[in-house]
Amino acid sequence: MQSHFRLAARREGPVTVIAVSGELDLASSPALQEELEKVAASDSTTLIIDLRELDFMDSTGLSVLVRAHQRIEEQGRQLAMVRGPQQVQRLLSLTGVAERLTLVDTPEELLGGE
Repeated sequence: MQSHFRLAARREGPVTVIAVSGELDLASSPALQEELEKVAASDSTTLIIDLRELDFMDSTGLSVLVRAHQRIEEQGRQLAMVRGPQQVQRLLSLTGVAERLTLVDTPEELLGGE
């Protein structure tokens, strides 16, 4: 069964916003990983991952987000995530990942400050 997953990246000045939708799982994680590597190689100072339209995320998707967070912070840049639906937030909370991330309700919360 093919995973229903889409991502859309946009650049607003020094900020890159990646909006993900559908299911972030074993099948779709490589696509997000590839996009995150492009951002890591760019000159963006801030990365925002918008999880609002994500229907489902498994541990594979979670590990991609955790690795992205570590890599971006090691580069001295900022990563934030827009809170997702209940299942996604529950996974982030249960694993303790939510405590280590910057979570916002909309990308505009960070874009407005730029």
